[in-house]
Amino acid sequence: MRLADTSGVYPSLARITHRLAMTTSTPPAIAESAKFPIDPRDLIVGLGRGLKVIESFDDDHSRMTLAEVSARTGIPRTATRRHLLSLCHFGYAQTDGKLFWLAPRVLRLGQSYLGSARLPRLVQPFIQRLSMVTGETVNVSILDGHEVVYIARSNSPRVVSIGFYAGARVPAHTVSPSVMLLSAFSEQALEEWVSEHNFASFTPHAPMEASQFIANVQAARSLGYWITEQFLDVGLGGVAVTLKDRHGKSVAAVSITFQVASWPHQAIIEKLVPAIRETAQTLRSVL
Repeated sequence: MRLADTSGVYPSLARITHRLAMTTSTPPAIAESAKFPIDPRDLIVGLGRGLKVIESFDDDHSRMTLAEVSARTGIPRTATRRHLLSLCHFGYAQTDGKLFWLAPRVLRLGQSYLGSARLPRLVQPFIQRLSMVTGETVNVSILDGHEVVYIARSNSPRVVSIGFYAGARVPAHTVSPSVMLLSAFSEQALEEWVSEHNFASFTPHAPMEASQFIANVQAARSLGYWITEQFLDVGLGGVAVTLKDRHGKSVAAVSITFQVASWPHQAIIEKLVPAIRETAQTLRSVL
């Protein structure tokens, strides 16, 4: 699990980010992976390339030369140069003439979603209430390709909080929400997703076999919840249920992050699962 704030007790955000970055050597494609086909005449290829340039920067590549960005994106150097200079012009990047890096203004892109999307604002009071009842951090997340993206987070009742901040992205197989979100997939869609996923291991507890992950998803369909323990960080675990709208469509997952030492497995089932299910059921009537 990822921490919301740094502390000597838990791994730092920087270290976790570095570990996550190691799971992929190249940034995800934009236009190539889009599942919204449009008329080629309406496609602005340059916009997709510009976004791809932004996504090429990460923890291991925070400052890059033009040639390095071109190599990571697959965009010709002449076009990469124009994109980088344009990003600098509009305030989304900075340069010293040789190296380029992202500017804080880039945060506006993600913040625009969090500020305008209905779901994060709608669930906030409900997950805050659940957090106060359980004494743990509560998150709402969605699946974006092969990553879980956390879009809402409760204010933790603890002095040192654990859990994921809004906007955090983690490899899907390492956290409980993905299992619940994928349980809504058809068997064919699930097998296709698994065949394309990189099951990198972060701890000895994480599933490394595709067959085991599929078995977990199938079991979660029957249980209606899923628990992961120490898949991403030793000592931390999570429990999740599917968040459905009033029509029964899966729209997100709600999850609780906890310290494994504080919550024996049976206690999770007896106390946390009923509480999180009740919250999901209450939200269904308003989604």
